Amino acid sequence: MNDATVQAANKHFSSNYFEARQKFRDCVRDAVMGEAAVYPSPARGPGGEDLSTDVAWFGDRGASKVGILISATHGAEGYCGSAAQLDWLAERGYERLKSDEAMLLIHAINPYGFAWDRRVTQEGCDLNRNFIDFTAPLPRNEGYDALADSLVPSALEGHVFAAAEATIEKYRSTYGELAYRKARTTGQYRHPTGMFFGGFGPTVARETLERIVSDYNIGSRRLIMIVDYHTGLGPYGYGELQCEQASGMSGYQRARDIFGYSVTSPDLGTSSALVLNGTQDDYWQRILGDRHVYVCLEFGTYPPEVARPVLRADHWLYAYRQTEVDGALGRDIRRRVKEHYYPDRADWKEMVLYRSRQVHRQMMEWMSA
Repeated sequence: MNDATVQAANKHFSSNYFEARQKFRDCVRDAVMGEAAVYPSPARGPGGEDLSTDVAWFGDRGASKVGILISATHGAEGYCGSAAQLDWLAERGYERLKSDEAMLLIHAINPYGFAWDRRVTQEGCDLNRNFIDFTAPLPRNEGYDALADSLVPSALEGHVFAAAEATIEKYRSTYGELAYRKARTTGQYRHPTGMFFGGFGPTVARETLERIVSDYNIGSRRLIMIVDYHTGLGPYGYGELQCEQASGMSGYQRARDIFGYSVTSPDLGTSSALVLNGTQDDYWQRILGDRHVYVCLEFGTYPPEVARPVLRADHWLYAYRQTEVDGALGRDIRRRVKEHYYPDRADWKEMVLYRSRQVHRQMMEWMSA
């Protein structure tokens, strides 16, 4: 990695959502060629600030081929995606767009989570479990039901906590580690203060994405490629290109043709993620079918067992200590969540930009093919 990458990392990563948003707005304004839009959120920041999803369109408004870069689906993971979007702007990627090509940048699709350093939306939902069809019966997760009070116990110490840990360890030893991971992470729709809660209906963030898609007439385009930035799974600093189960093996093949054999699939068991309910790709598959390629660009941070107590504390705080959300306890928990999903280290940030630039180049090559 060269000095230019180091300098870019120092410039594009932000210390909070508000700094990231201002950088994005400034870069889009300076680009001149971009068309900007703001989608206000009804949520507020920790100091009562206005929040928003900010959008920029570059290229032909009638383009049949469109690339989409999305940050902060899981709010606290937005530092990574925001920096990658800023880097694309700083590298003047828009100048390489040809006729019939366009790029849509969606900055902070979950602004509440980004501003508060939470993975979830203002409703307490995991946005990447929220894209199910809510007119159909909700998916069941009996494993989570059995573990719900242990995954988010009423106390983080003492006999209640010890009993919760014992229940989890018994489940793991009885059913195995894979069954435990599925129970905990694939999505649940019965426990609104629990982990990986998919909701009882569409969230504001989901509705914002649907509105953006409608406003920019995405459903009518011939080919769409979506890169959705995430952090937290896989080896430290490695950017894994994950397909989702919604697109199936045909979606995986389309992605592999563009990005190569580093693309992973839950159908093949090669992904660090499991088959999930209600992912964003469920939405893209419904409206676009085989006219789209979706990849989650997932950058590893720290091991899953390091994440578990961090997420548990966050959900416990909002379930049992609402009055302390903005006190010293709440701020400490938010700091821990941020540190887990955003390792503020030079090596990690360089790795993020290095891999993102490769993916951006491959996207542009695909559009021009």
